[in-house]
Amino acid sequence: MADKCHMCLLGRIIICALLTGISGAEVTRVFFSSGEDVRLSCNNALPGCTSTTWIYGRPSGTGTVELIAGGVKKTDTERHERLSLGSDCSLNIKKVTKEDRGLYLCRQYVNGQQHGDDARVFLHVLHVSSSSSQSEIRSGRSLTLFCQLYYYYYDRVSCDASVRSEGLDLIWVNQAGVNLQTDSRFQISFSSEQCLISLTTTLLNEDHNREWRCQLKHRDQLKTSATYTVKYPTPSETNPPSPVTSSKSASAPTQAGPESAVKINVYCDLKTSLRYTDMCSDNNTTFL
Repeated sequence: MADKCHMCLLGRIIICALLTGISGAEVTRVFFSSGEDVRLSCNNALPGCTSTTWIYGRPSGTGTVELIAGGVKKTDTERHERLSLGSDCSLNIKKVTKEDRGLYLCRQYVNGQQHGDDARVFLHVLHVSSSSSQSEIRSGRSLTLFCQLYYYYYDRVSCDASVRSEGLDLIWVNQAGVNLQTDSRFQISFSSEQCLISLTTTLLNEDHNREWRCQLKHRDQLKTSATYTVKYPTPSETNPPSPVTSSKSASAPTQAGPESAVKINVYCDLKTSLRYTDMCSDNNTTFL
């Protein structure tokens, strides 16, 4: 029991350290939804940005990666094409993904020595996904949507401890902003271990092009949101093409004119040739 209480106390100490900063370093927490363009401010930058270095700390605490060094972008990182340095030394990330979450350090070096404390930015990413492929989404079928907050926290500290204790809340709303928790048509559940809220419903005809939004709020203030739009596949996407029974060139006339000629092969026997003399005497006739 004493060990368990010790771990709880340690977890609270870690959370407080993340929120208030370490060794006087300035801490910023930002929330974005996947696909957005992100700007991370460097609040300790020196003029010119030539002294600025940006360092990324992986969520699992497995190491760090240098993204910007001396104001110059490193090109040996796997996502360097989406990164850029702003004129104010901020770090810009295009089309942020859930894998981008983590701790970002803006550090200053002067004459090879670190100058001042790091500016720490914790990036958290909200991401929405569906249980069904696009071709499976149609009226009458069940659909489950998953909205997950990829939150930066240390191992052994659950989402419930680090998110709920700080007044963060995930909710599903409709286009009018009404909480879907109050609508019996939707089944909504929350997983505190994964920071995930799911929505399940049976689709109706009128749901085509309808939007449902997952909102992240901090003490009732909206921090970010991610939208899912229901799109039913078109008939050409759901039905296989009909077998071709005939074909026509795009340049061929649709109606035979007086100068148009149509070649017909006629197969005649002796009786037919007697009854249809004109047709069976044509040069295209083949007698059986």
